[in-house]
Amino acid sequence: MKTIAIIPARGGSKRIPRKNIKDFAGQPIIKYSIDAALTSGCFDEVMVSTDDQEIAQVAQSFGAKVPFFRSKENSSDTAMTFPVLEEVVTEYKKRGMEFDYVCCIYPTAPFITPERLRTAKQTLINNNAEVVLPIMKFGYPIQRSLRIENGKVRMFWPENYNVRSQDLEPAYQDCGQFYFFKTKILFEPGMIYSKNTLPIIVPESEAQDIDNEEDWRIAEIKFKLIKHI
Repeated sequence: MKTIAIIPARGGSKRIPRKNIKDFAGQPIIKYSIDAALTSGCFDEVMVSTDDQEIAQVAQSFGAKVPFFRSKENSSDTAMTFPVLEEVVTEYKKRGMEFDYVCCIYPTAPFITPERLRTAKQTLINNNAEVVLPIMKFGYPIQRSLRIENGKVRMFWPENYNVRSQDLEPAYQDCGQFYFFKTKILFEPGMIYSKNTLPIIVPESEAQDIDNEEDWRIAEIKFKLIKHI
């Protein structure tokens, strides 16, 4: 069974310029994703999908392949991840290479480890699942979350005001690190969270969504604490 790791790394990034190859704890951040993929031993192919020559050169210097550049259509600010993955898988098929499993690994996910990728692949295959992804628990019960209405604070669910936190069902969020799935999922309608999607629960200390400079600083602090840098 053939497996490919696809690391989608577009050149344009407005909130954090050159985000995908920006220095993170001493290395271009994309290197952590490439290293984890290559070291895991899970993949027959580790490639970076990009529209950017510099990103391609950096990726190749760390051992990833960039056999082709992504289309203009999938390089815009509004481009979504799954059309990019579809494009990659389709192009490989044209070149005579087909894959049973795909792992989309984000380029700004330095907490990914080879062990977690191996666990995900094993979980996917052993349970005949369609998708496996890492998730982490919300730090506060979402059932007691607040909103602002006409400048005033309101609860989304006022009925939970007197409910103890420990009595509320835990809620989780996507870590934004990777998705491991059967290739056929790409070409089926619906959400990636199918009825046969399994989780890998990750502690909050080992995950951080990186959307802005503050997120970046927090991620570096966490990373250096974990790695004892």
